[in-house]
Amino acid sequence: MLGRVDRWIEAVVDTAKWLALPIALCLFLQWPLRDWVQHFSRETNDLGQVLFALYVAASVTAATRRGTHLAVDALARTYPAGRRRILTRCGAALGLIPWALFVLFAGRNVVWSSILLREDFPDTGNPGYFVLKAALWLLGLLMLGQGLLDLAHPRERSPAS
Repeated sequence: MLGRVDRWIEAVVDTAKWLALPIALCLFLQWPLRDWVQHFSRETNDLGQVLFALYVAASVTAATRRGTHLAVDALARTYPAGRRRILTRCGAALGLIPWALFVLFAGRNVVWSSILLREDFPDTGNPGYFVLKAALWLLGLLMLGQGLLDLAHPRERSPAS
């Protein structure tokens, strides 16, 4: 079961990293579309927001998996591997998992109603605003999955370079 969770998280993280390219393209295109074409700049902005929300939701977990986020290792890298594993488990049990559950629980009404209504962007009326809110659940699920993995089998992370 945990192996499947690990593979799912890795697949989401590996896929989400490619969102950086269309996000950059959306940012680049907004100005010429607004000033020269005089159309589609708001749609491009809305698409960029959706992609960015999904990118951020996955990147928090990606950074955690790589040991570049939520890891204060200036001192801890000198600790023996066993102590680092214990600290990782404690961090997952006392920080990551409770926070992920809070994110999922606290956002449930807002996210669920937005998904059910297929909420549009308030300023433009463009579809897809509900994906921004659903990204909160993606963030919470990825964090929860990673917390459970760290609790069960803390992986040895390479120090940030």
